[in-house]
Amino acid sequence: MGNVFLIAEQKDGNIKRVSLEILSELNRQGVTTTAVVPGFGDLAKVTESLVKHGAAKVVVLEHEVLNEYTTEAYAKALHTYLVGQNPSVIITGATSHGKDFLPRLAAKFGAGIAADCVSFQFSGERVSVRKPIYAGKCSKIVDFTTGPAVFSVRPNVLATQEANKSGTVEKVAANPGTVRAKVMSTVASQVKKVELTEADIIISGGRSLKSADNFKILNDCAATVGAAVGASRAAVDAGYAPHDMQVGQTGKTVSPKLYIACGISGAIQHLAGMRTSKVIVAINKDPEAPIFQKTDYGIVGDLFEVVPLLTEELKKLKSQS
Repeated sequence: MGNVFLIAEQKDGNIKRVSLEILSELNRQGVTTTAVVPGFGDLAKVTESLVKHGAAKVVVLEHEVLNEYTTEAYAKALHTYLVGQNPSVIITGATSHGKDFLPRLAAKFGAGIAADCVSFQFSGERVSVRKPIYAGKCSKIVDFTTGPAVFSVRPNVLATQEANKSGTVEKVAANPGTVRAKVMSTVASQVKKVELTEADIIISGGRSLKSADNFKILNDCAATVGAAVGASRAAVDAGYAPHDMQVGQTGKTVSPKLYIACGISGAIQHLAGMRTSKVIVAINKDPEAPIFQKTDYGIVGDLFEVVPLLTEELKKLKSQS
């Protein structure tokens, strides 16, 4: 295969797991990959992790304007660098940033784009991708007839694996040109939450919680084990939770070690976002709820009674450890 580039995503000097997932799969398929990291400052931890997971070369695209993400700066800087590298394939994670800058970057190359793919396959000088359609009810294979092939990969659908290889690290001064938008400041939430796509344990609530205030019982339970709290689309649409908590086809795709669904019926839209979880537990009053067909363990009962009991038992287990 020709020149394959992974646009790796980092935040505050920490690599996003989806970048390592993509890189690990490229390495398993024997594809020599250059990882490009836009940013500024100390990114030693990021470059070390990328090399460890199989990057033959890591290019740190440095410029102070890339310290804070903006669509225009990322797309311009990446295009200016990549256009001189004759890329055959450009890949990134289907994160909020990836979904934002990749279409603009593809347009600069005059290339098509396949977004939110769940797998990809290299064969000789060609690459094909698989992406879900119709809310995950089926999928289609997309082949690229002209280059570069540009696509993004959904987080948490591929496994990470360290590689016994060595790679080089190069720093390149980025040239984003004139950037019309500038981030003046970033205000972080006062509540520190575990990122859904990075969490090993997730506890999600549905419309059965009846109000935003009732999500407190999930937050209390999650706090005992360091879990993230998610929500179904129905709960988000009802105003019980913000969109950044939504798990599902139009929300975030997660693949934790343990997923606990509380008062979630199991619509196909929600299942599409969490079906690859290692262990799935459902708590629902309705014994006929569709989600029970996808779970490893099910509890038929009122979540307002079951979840507080679960919290107490988890606290006891934690105190014994």
